[in-house]
Parts: sequence; C-alpha cells; structure tokens
Amino acid sequence: MEYGSTAFKEEIKRIITNALREDVGDGDHSSLSCIPTRATGKARLLVKDDGILAGVEFAKAVFHEVDPDLKIDVRIEDGSPVKYGDEAFYVTGSSQSILKAERLALNAMQRMSAIATKTRTFVDALEGTKTKILDTRKTTPGIRVLEKWAVKIGGGVNHRFGLYDVIMLKDNHIDFAGGVSKAIQKTQQYLKDTNRDLKIIVEARDLNEIKEILTNDGVYRILIDNFNYEDTRKAVELIGDQCLTESSGGITLDTAPQYAACGVDFISSGALTHSVYNLDLSLKAVHE
Repeated sequence: MEYGSTAFKEEIKRIITNALREDVGDGDHSSLSCIPTRATGKARLLVKDDGILAGVEFAKAVFHEVDPDLKIDVRIEDGSPVKYGDEAFYVTGSSQSILKAERLALNAMQRMSAIATKTRTFVDALEGTKTKILDTRKTTPGIRVLEKWAVKIGGGVNHRFGLYDVIMLKDNHIDFAGGVSKAIQKTQQYLKDTNRDLKIIVEARDLNEIKEILTNDGVYRILIDNFNYEDTRKAVELIGDQCLTESSGGITLDTAPQYAACGVDFISSGALTHSVYNLDLSLKAVHE
C-alpha cells in the first residue's frame, strides 16, 4: 500500500470512523454536560518520554474528521527524536471537538511512537550493514496500517500488508502442497491462470529446502527461518544473487547485527509491532 494513495487515505478514514463510533457512541456526554457548545480552547500535545515521535499526521486527520475547523500548529514532525517536556503540536478550536478527538489521537500516537522508537533501535543496530529491518503481519487487528506506517516512520521497511499483496509460502503451505517445488509450481500456475503479478517469498526450514527452492525460477525472496549463524552464512552463499534473503525467527536487538553480518538483505521481526510499551504522551489544556 502506497502511503498517501487513495487506498491509504480510505483505510485511515475507516479506522477513524470506526474508532470514533466505538468511543463516542451517541455523544461525549462528559463534555456536552458541562462545556458550552460555542466554547473554544487550546491544547498542547505534551511529550513525557524519550523516543521517536509518530502519529502526528494521523492525529491531524482525527481532529479534522471530528471538526474541520480545528487548527493544528505542528511543532515536531513525525520521525523526529523527542524528549520529556517537548511539545509536538497545538490544537485550537471548539473545546468539545478537541475533547471528542483527544483519546483516539493520543491512543494512536502513543502506540505509533512506541513502534517507531523500537524500529529506530533496530535501524541503528544495523547501521553500517546492507541489512534492513522488516515488520510482519503480527499487528493489532483493525489498525495494521497505522502500525506499519509507524515502522516506516521509524526507518524500517514494510513486509506485505496482508494476504493479498505478496505470496508467502510458509511451512504449512509447503506441507499441504506436498513439498517445496510443488508449492512453488502450483503458485506460479495460479498466478498465470488468474493473471496476477505478485512476488513470491518462500520459507526454508533447512539448507536442503534452500537447495530445492533454488531449482525453481521466479522466487523473489527466500525466508531463512530459525537458522543459526553458521547455517545462515551457508544459506546466503548458496543463494548468491539468485534472489533476496530474509532472516527471521526470534531475532532480537542483540542478535540482529550478527545475522546482518551473515549477509542477509532483510531481517523480519514481529516484535516491532507486537511487543512495545506505549510512549507517554498527553493532551493538556492551555490557559491563555
């Protein structure tokens, strides 16, 4: 999915619409009960943690969806390092509108910033190598596009967005299909029959499977799954420039540089999106 594309914008709008439906229901009665309809105010997004900021553009979309008349003054852009006490943006306009949008904007920004921060630590750990860090489909249902957007903001690379945009033949596909070559050949025939142009990634569980994959043409990338360092180096040598390589399987921040030293093109990590602690952010009213 291309960021900024029509499909991307439509997905963001769906996320916002559903999240507001979930949170606001038939009205923000806390605000409706004690704040006059015509009251206006100003609030600031206060950073209370150190990390990489993400979700500013999404927050702008949330505020504008709730109330197009709200004004956003951005002071820190997505992808910027932040520290305790920084002010990311100011929002001005209807007090009721600001409060209605507050929780959705904060929830998204806190999680996106956590993901961007974690991604940046991997990017920094791989600096000086050719290896890039990839995300996975291990994302929160319903907000995958936000979490993958955060990975991009943090300097990572997006893997496939779903089951529809890249073919990935993993162990179960291979076993159900009757073997590596059969899975690849059936896939290529399917793509021909359905007139689809999708990249094919194939998972290998050992060096023998890598050798068999290499007897087939048309494989875009081989997923070297749960290999040790020595076997990863052997796999990279076997594959050469026939296709791209990806290491995965419990790779941590500590072990990532050692896998990168084996020469793989990519390392994928589900931890970028499934194991993060939200960055502490808050929206505070400004009294002028």
